[in-house]
Amino acid sequence: MVHFDLEKRFLHGGDYNPDQWLDYPEILNEDIEMMQEANVNTVTVGVFSWWALEPSEGEFTFEWLDRIFDDVHKFGGNVILATPSGGRPQWLSQKYPEVNRTNSLGQKHTQGFRHNHCYSSPIYREKVRIINQKLAERYGNHPALLMWHISNEYSGECYCDYCKENWQQWLKKKYGELEEVNKAWLMSFWGNKYTDWSQVLPPSPLGEHKVHGMDLDWKRFNTDMTINFYLNEIKPIRQITPDVPVTTNFMAEGHEQHDFIPLEGIDYGKFAKYVDIVSWDSYPDWNNNYESIAETAMKSAYVHDQYWSLKQKPFLVMESTPSEVNGHQFNKSKRPGMHMLSSMQQIAHGSDSTLYFQWRQSRGNSEKFHGAVVGHDNSRENRVFKEVSEYGSRLEKISEIKGATKDSKVAIIFDWDSNWALKRGGGFGRPTRQYPQTLQEHYSVFWENDIAVDIITSEQEFDQYDLLIAPMLYLMDEKTISKLSNYVSSGGTLLSSYFTGIVNETDLVNIGGWPSELQEIFGISLKELDTLYPDEFNSLKFQGKQYQIKDYSGIIDVTQAEVMGTYQAEFYKNTPAVVKNSFGSGQAYYLAARTNRDFLKDFYKPIIEKLYLANSLINEPKFEVSVQTRIKEGVSYYFLMNFSTDTQEVVLNKTVVDIESSEIIEGKILLNSYEVRVLKE
Repeated sequence: MVHFDLEKRFLHGGDYNPDQWLDYPEILNEDIEMMQEANVNTVTVGVFSWWALEPSEGEFTFEWLDRIFDDVHKFGGNVILATPSGGRPQWLSQKYPEVNRTNSLGQKHTQGFRHNHCYSSPIYREKVRIINQKLAERYGNHPALLMWHISNEYSGECYCDYCKENWQQWLKKKYGELEEVNKAWLMSFWGNKYTDWSQVLPPSPLGEHKVHGMDLDWKRFNTDMTINFYLNEIKPIRQITPDVPVTTNFMAEGHEQHDFIPLEGIDYGKFAKYVDIVSWDSYPDWNNNYESIAETAMKSAYVHDQYWSLKQKPFLVMESTPSEVNGHQFNKSKRPGMHMLSSMQQIAHGSDSTLYFQWRQSRGNSEKFHGAVVGHDNSRENRVFKEVSEYGSRLEKISEIKGATKDSKVAIIFDWDSNWALKRGGGFGRPTRQYPQTLQEHYSVFWENDIAVDIITSEQEFDQYDLLIAPMLYLMDEKTISKLSNYVSSGGTLLSSYFTGIVNETDLVNIGGWPSELQEIFGISLKELDTLYPDEFNSLKFQGKQYQIKDYSGIIDVTQAEVMGTYQAEFYKNTPAVVKNSFGSGQAYYLAARTNRDFLKDFYKPIIEKLYLANSLINEPKFEVSVQTRIKEGVSYYFLMNFSTDTQEVVLNKTVVDIESSEIIEGKILLNSYEVRVLKE
């Protein structure tokens, strides 16, 4: 068996579904040959193969998978073996209907689609344990096995009697007494206090679904249930293959506003503690018609950095596409050269893999037009196949970077609880809250300046960062407030904004308003938060210039802070909009209003200079050119990436070496359209 840490190559390959082609042995033979031509070294198998592994209860057929393992091993490849719980076989749903999910209306699902099983079902957990144990026993010592891929894209929730019982037990464990639930959720509102645990049902449109604390706890419960199911899955795997790492693929999603952010249904910050390696499925909408290529790249970079930050270790891109995606409203092919650029971006931001969904395009159903290495034409002359092969060749040339880390002095806090609560609560502007999108606006300034940023949770440590950015940290418990206070008083620089610290951990507004500890950190008190309509704007004056304000204007009083910017209109004209406060040995900034990116650039510029955060490789950074750095054994590796169709010129401050050509480079360097150069000091 190849120990994961001993694999010196970047992983290149992806999901392989030979069970869709068992009636075509000639295709299976050709696949192995074509993989080598495409410079593929890793395949993920078994993701939706339960039906082929156990066609009827207790009847196991592993011979076809044996062959795949052996064939991949023969050409020196790796196998990532998936557990198949994401797609159960028909016989299982038919014989044991309890395994099917129940929706919030109490309707029991039937077999169909994927990941619609009940996490609580004892029968389903037992059947999953059996098939996972069989896989571990059969392949645990196979020399091709590299790691375990547990299930696939965990998501969803169930409202069956098993889940209702688990929900009530979860609440008992968390709160102890029923009266504590009543207090935490303020059930005295609308006179709905509970008097018996049997009354505490999951939120449903047929019953209670307007209690914000309940909704928040329901999301926490579903995260814990998902993790609990996952831990049940890996029990036999840990016992039989304790040295083989396990992962499960996290996700990102787009929205109607053309966003690209981590999936919001599960707290991945919590889930990441239980995987050996973070992995995720990356599907940005490249070459779209609504934003620049560089803007798409910035959003993609943000998500890469967020998944890097969960463990602050190299992660894996478990799925991506070499061409078009399948599930967007419009699914455009990547332009020539974009596959190389977008895949290198994965590596630049800390991935040790580029894996695809999938190796060969399916013939039918939901994802038959999803991009794949081998298209329906089965051609090796296909543009996509050639680009994948070329990229795989380049990965081999830069393999010395695999395992390299990053060194970030800036962090942005993303809080899953705050995001859930902001999406759920009333008041203000429901469409304009946009918490993760606002974080990306702040992130964009540092991405443009080629400054590494970690996207951390409030539970992670703050002390290693010179600058901590925490806008809209709506939900705060006493522990987080204390950590922020200690961070600033010990010399850190903190930025926060409107919406921060309004509610406690159960989404209740703090008695007496803004917590006194936050008032001391920022040197202000909060008065009001004015919501602006989408076509309504204010402005602020900052360092002699005026900047537009949109969506929100926080009205504050200064107690000890220094006023840096003031409102220019409305009943709060000439009152503070931007302040700075000295607290202990550090500085705390508060942005009371939402601005556009032009203000954020000017605001952060002196902070970047004061804290010496600038990337030292090039002069005059450009939004179209991204420079990302990975570090290994004292060597800095630089990825210069041109996210535009124009030739870009940059000036290097250092003498560097091109890893692939060994060319020594200094001074000016030209980057052609979509070009990537990989350099080291």
